[in-house]
Amino acid sequence: MALDSLSRVDLNLLVALQVLLEERNVTRSAERLFVTQPAMSKTLLRLRGVFADPLFTRSGRGLVPTPRALEIERLLPQVLNGINEILAQQNFRPDTFQGSLRLVAPEFLAVQVVPKLSQLLQQQAPGLCIALSSTQDEYVQELEAGDVDFALEVENKLPKDFIVTALGDFTPAVWMRRGHPLENGDLTLDLMLEYPFIQYFLLIADKVSPHSDSRFDKTLAKIGRSRKKLLITNQLMTALDTLHSTDCLMLATMDDLKHEGEFYEIVRKPYPEILNPDPVIPAVLVQHRRTINSPLHNWVKQLILEIVQGIRVARSLE
Repeated sequence: MALDSLSRVDLNLLVALQVLLEERNVTRSAERLFVTQPAMSKTLLRLRGVFADPLFTRSGRGLVPTPRALEIERLLPQVLNGINEILAQQNFRPDTFQGSLRLVAPEFLAVQVVPKLSQLLQQQAPGLCIALSSTQDEYVQELEAGDVDFALEVENKLPKDFIVTALGDFTPAVWMRRGHPLENGDLTLDLMLEYPFIQYFLLIADKVSPHSDSRFDKTLAKIGRSRKKLLITNQLMTALDTLHSTDCLMLATMDDLKHEGEFYEIVRKPYPEILNPDPVIPAVLVQHRRTINSPLHNWVKQLILEIVQGIRVARSLE
């Protein structure tokens, strides 16, 4: 693309040329553009310099286009329509849209939001594809670079270029299988630490490693305690299968994954008070400010917020 030559051209001249081609008359062209006739004549002079062609010759009936002007007349409407389309505010139509959006989310949140989102997209925007991946440490950089459109995560301090929308709070809980020796009675820290743990990276993006410490591990370290870990994973179904078939404990939340919890016969118990747990874990939807005026992004964002709100309402009625 010859951007250097385009940068030297006032694109308003192309609008004036289109009017001249339609009117074949300087006076009528000036009236349509709300300029004086001398100003229109100067514009025609500039156009002749830009195209290195007279463009028009005078006759008793007005202006007669040269062959170069006739060639431009064939191409120019398409060019101007393209520019107008770029500048115009686009009306987003989900039913005709063709394209994709990229979403990152921990599996724990994805299994609650994405199936319903996919159902709504199939009904309302069948041409829109969602590319979903698990949350990674670099999701902020991916949002910034435009490689990701939305991230569902725990609320963190982010640069000012990011828009953070609250999705709601999650209450921490200790999970165990039904029939676990600790199912009945108050849960104490001493009793908890007698059993091995599954460390599942619930809402916090991190690399899976035997040496990965969570906020729970750091809390224990402050009071001189530690826990035994049997499995460290970011695979939710693997964690739940293991929880169901062993006496392991797992740290998750009190009020989510109800259906999965029933299938795996999970018992939820509050943290022991000695741990002084955070009362809630805030989840958020993150996007880069670059997308804030995008009709597509705003439409999908509204769907996600409505889905989350629906989940909250349903849980409150249980």
